[in-house]
Amino acid sequence: MNGDFEIKYEDLAGRIGVLHTRHGKLETPAFFPVIDPSDTTITPKDLKSLGFDNFITNAYFLKKMQISSTIHSFFNTDQIIMTDSGAYQILEYGNVDVTNKEIVEYENLILPDIGVILDIPTGNSNKVEKVKYSVEETIKRGKEVESVIDNERIVWLHPIQGGYNLELLSFSAKMADSANKYKMLGLGSPTVLMKEYNYVKLVEMIYTAKSNVSRGKALHLFGAGLPHVFPIAVILGVDTFDSASYILYARNGRYITEGRVYKLDQLDYFPCSCNVCSRYLPKELKEMEYQDRTRLLSIHNLIKISEEIKRIKIAIREGRLFEYAEEKSLVHPSLYDSFNRLKKYKEYLENYDRRTGEKGIFLITRNSLWRPEITRHKTFMKNYKVEKNSIILIDGLKIRKPFISSEFVRNIREKFPEAEVLIFYPYFGLIPINVSEIYPLSQFENSKSLEYEVKRDLLKTLAEFCKSNDSKQITIYASAKLAKKIERICKAELHYI
Repeated sequence: MNGDFEIKYEDLAGRIGVLHTRHGKLETPAFFPVIDPSDTTITPKDLKSLGFDNFITNAYFLKKMQISSTIHSFFNTDQIIMTDSGAYQILEYGNVDVTNKEIVEYENLILPDIGVILDIPTGNSNKVEKVKYSVEETIKRGKEVESVIDNERIVWLHPIQGGYNLELLSFSAKMADSANKYKMLGLGSPTVLMKEYNYVKLVEMIYTAKSNVSRGKALHLFGAGLPHVFPIAVILGVDTFDSASYILYARNGRYITEGRVYKLDQLDYFPCSCNVCSRYLPKELKEMEYQDRTRLLSIHNLIKISEEIKRIKIAIREGRLFEYAEEKSLVHPSLYDSFNRLKKYKEYLENYDRRTGEKGIFLITRNSLWRPEITRHKTFMKNYKVEKNSIILIDGLKIRKPFISSEFVRNIREKFPEAEVLIFYPYFGLIPINVSEIYPLSQFENSKSLEYEVKRDLLKTLAEFCKSNDSKQITIYASAKLAKKIERICKAELHYI
């Protein structure tokens, strides 16, 4: 059914989904390149050849051009088309000479696959009255056209406003979500944050919006066009993006990569083997006519954006989105700060994270201490009660996985059948041997170069466990180096492995 959103795979709060539209199924996460209807530098046909079966254009511009045919006829394409309404022009210039009802009726006429009402963007304003106006006016506008919108043929998107005011943003998200005629939601006004690389605030805005809407509606992030921010946004539950970044950067001689943006003047070599980069040297592009250079840089930039979306989908499919986002966070300090801010929302992420996976997980840095699988296991262990009076703790770093099949563990269990056996291991803390085959307690790889926080967490877990079971007989098998540290925090019989 038009507007239905099916979820195929999940990882953290991110997902691979399918949005049903009149011109086909859109697999998410997806990026909508912005097409200016009056600019032919990059055409829908170009986008199609690059693998984009979808794009976004501006209904306000089309109306000004007095286009009266359907939008697919105008562009001569069967791609999935989304129309923005002119709200960005309000953000940039303060006003547009069209009403919300007029633009919605016009969208009904030209029949995009996805339509957006004419909302009032908050922008980067910190003035409460101005923010409140943008929120209330956007909600009002959503209601005033409910009887007008054609939701049989068009999937309608309701914008969420509020900017940095998280309280008003939360209210806006709840109200937008409650408007049942809108099958998609869109978080507005992040463009300034993108330009300033203020990704921590962006994370807070996405979380606030996403945690106040239903899981069954796709969430769009307006104005997000740099590939390196996509993984963080997808982790929190963003499904689609749009931007004109690919061509705006190209016009300024800027070259997008998966990690950063270069000025063409800075490059002697292209770190890419796409059709553009394998045919030309940076010097050759610099010497081209402006229009030709802009087109070729735009094509390259689009390829990089497309590749990033595909890499994110692979990470979701494998259950490695956390690791992938952590890896990408190292390309810029602001990204790393935003990744660390996710720790604040670990319960939200754990709530949506899948319980099993096809691949083992990688535990590399201290950030892995708060990834959902670890958080979930530690919550389980808080309620775990040792019933037996004899407890044996074994240093997991000294035995092979799966722990339950280790010869050392088998010998211990045969020798002490009445004892409760647990493995202690960095990141996880304590693992009861009877549950050690449950994913991912044996399905993981970890760095042997343990950071201080990881070591401290393990020793803290051991100390708390020994204290809560101090009336029982505890025997610990550990490496000589670790045993000396354990001796200071646990009253136990120590043996070296």
